[in-house]
Amino acid sequence: MKRVNISQVDAVFSNGSYPIEFLFYYEPGIDTKKLRSALEKLSSPFWPAFGEYRDGAIVFDRYREAECFEEEVIDREVDCAEMEGGGSGVVSRFALPELRRLFFLKAIRFKNGVVLIPKLNHLAGDGYSYFLFLSFLAALSRPTRVPFKSTLMSLALKPHHRRTALRDFFFRGADLKPLPQGGQFKIVCDEVPRRDVQSVILEAAASAGLRISSNDVLSALAMKKLVKAGSGTWAEDVCLTMPIDVRGKVKDYGRGFFGNGIMFHTLTFKKERLEKSPLQEIAVEIRKSMPLLSRETYVDFLGTLEEMLSAGRTDEFRPYNPDRGCLVTNLSRLPADRLDFGTGLPKLAIPLTVERNAAGILAKKEDYILRLAY
Repeated sequence: MKRVNISQVDAVFSNGSYPIEFLFYYEPGIDTKKLRSALEKLSSPFWPAFGEYRDGAIVFDRYREAECFEEEVIDREVDCAEMEGGGSGVVSRFALPELRRLFFLKAIRFKNGVVLIPKLNHLAGDGYSYFLFLSFLAALSRPTRVPFKSTLMSLALKPHHRRTALRDFFFRGADLKPLPQGGQFKIVCDEVPRRDVQSVILEAAASAGLRISSNDVLSALAMKKLVKAGSGTWAEDVCLTMPIDVRGKVKDYGRGFFGNGIMFHTLTFKKERLEKSPLQEIAVEIRKSMPLLSRETYVDFLGTLEEMLSAGRTDEFRPYNPDRGCLVTNLSRLPADRLDFGTGLPKLAIPLTVERNAAGILAKKEDYILRLAY
């Protein structure tokens, strides 16, 4: 049996909150026999995904397909126009139930293609880990003339699971209660032309002498839209929380780390300022607040999480509080070009995880999509 202690960030999700779940639609279909074989092969290098959470650790004994994979056949066609918006009806229809193992994949075979729904418990890994795993799964599922492809892939980038490499941590006796269910959410998708975002970036450079990013602009826009949507419910102070991937700055993790290599960055705005200030001004404020990422600052962040637990402030031990703020996650760089399972890239990629007062930044060809839930 394999076992690894969870990290401080893993522990934030030990109550099963914020699973990572997408719907991918492949119009030409997929060879699910190859897919199932690839899953079994990856259960060794990516074993934490196929394990279970027990008492502060992820444990894995052996791969059991029935606990990680399901296939269903539906005798009708997928309505792409209906699904593309990814509204609440699509989420309630396709979202998977709670997991026993930390990862589950459902394949639904329609008359005009195949829908894949991979779901990863966030305790097992973050968005980068999710797509790292799926890219390996896709590569192993594709037909190839190269023998021993799985061996070559493992040599190219073998995932590692050193979750407490930076700071020892033993999560004991602090089981977090599941977050309350928020009921039905309104989901709105707004298309944002890339040229409009670029215009704000250029204006900031000219007027403030500051180089801001598309993420700054889109996060500011998401905040303004969410505050406007719930104008009568916000307090005077509104928090913005953004998950930041630290792999590029923390060499102890690196690009092969399968786990939660993220840091939560939070800043507070006055509600009135969000309502009245120009978009550029809010984007500049976000850029100025961004922390300096390094091994030292990340270790300090992990220490802050430990302090919350030791002080019994479990109500703060969460990514964000939807009653007091918003969560904005940038998904615009999803490696969709690596998700070819042998018949081409997905025609649709729809997030199925929905949280109140949260926004996802997605890409649509040359433009962006803001997916807001409130």
